[in-house]
Amino acid sequence: MLKVQQLHAHYGKSHVLHGVDLNVGENEIVALLGRNGSGRSTTAKAIMGLVSVQGQVDWRGTSLVGLPAHQIARLGLGYVPENRDIFPRLTVEQNLLLGVKPGQRGGRWSLQDMYELFPRLKERARVEAGQLSGGEQQMLTLCRTLMGDPADSAATAAVAVGLALRKVSDR
Repeated sequence: MLKVQQLHAHYGKSHVLHGVDLNVGENEIVALLGRNGSGRSTTAKAIMGLVSVQGQVDWRGTSLVGLPAHQIARLGLGYVPENRDIFPRLTVEQNLLLGVKPGQRGGRWSLQDMYELFPRLKERARVEAGQLSGGEQQMLTLCRTLMGDPADSAATAAVAVGLALRKVSDR
């Protein structure tokens, strides 16, 4: 499903990924583990086309190297950013609805599903997202990604998905 070979990435003159190899098969859950600065987030960003890379990144047989992030997302790969990237002046519900891709109908995930996964988001549906706690904002970011109906989610290790893993794996 996802195959990464000899992935290298740079931030300016700093060589930050050194030949990362990673394979994720159908229905597998893989965790990237490591200390701060070890490249977990950069690996996810590289897969999603958010940083320039050398190497091979294939998603279901299609090369992702050089594609912009929005095209990679349309291929079915999701990304939950560590920094949350919410729209603070929009409500929780408005943020969730922004995750739906244009023209998308009847995906695997609905607004109600998100509220069942994280009841706290339902309680705060009409609240501006900037008023949420850090943990609530992370829940919102994860759910907004799921609303886009990704085939899989390339998430950083810092994303707390343990609460939703059982239900997510049932989809």
